[in-house]
Amino acid sequence: MVLAVLVMFCSLVCVQGQAYEDKRCRCVCPSPAAVLNSSLSKDRKLFTDYVPPNKCNCYGVILPRMGEEIIARAQEFCPRCECKYETRNTTIIMVVVIMVLWVIMLLTVYLVFLMCLDPLINKKRVKQYMERDTEEARNLLLNEDVE
Repeated sequence: MVLAVLVMFCSLVCVQGQAYEDKRCRCVCPSPAAVLNSSLSKDRKLFTDYVPPNKCNCYGVILPRMGEEIIARAQEFCPRCECKYETRNTTIIMVVVIMVLWVIMLLTVYLVFLMCLDPLINKKRVKQYMERDTEEARNLLLNEDVE
């Protein structure tokens, strides 16, 4: 049990040391070639950035990454983009992952326990079987059918 608590503590410390962003802006836009070449390309590009909710739009996320040609055609490019501000709770995700790991660990320990216990149980249950002659078995079956 002490080992399990130690493993849990170490996993929490390791996960807390990493930085995750819980809020992001996710924009899906057409390929810049679709605007520059005026072709009807079906290719879409995904842009993700960590900006405040009021800057979650084409002008705040996508245009700073694009070249001058796209910035000049922003009125044509930006209406085709779909931007959504997303929030997620990494703490809940971390707790669920730790719970799943705990269940797997407990089942593994239980499996090892049963594997160690199996030889002890089977040693006590040694059954003695008598071999019967096929003729003797046939006679027993015939006698039961007659009755």
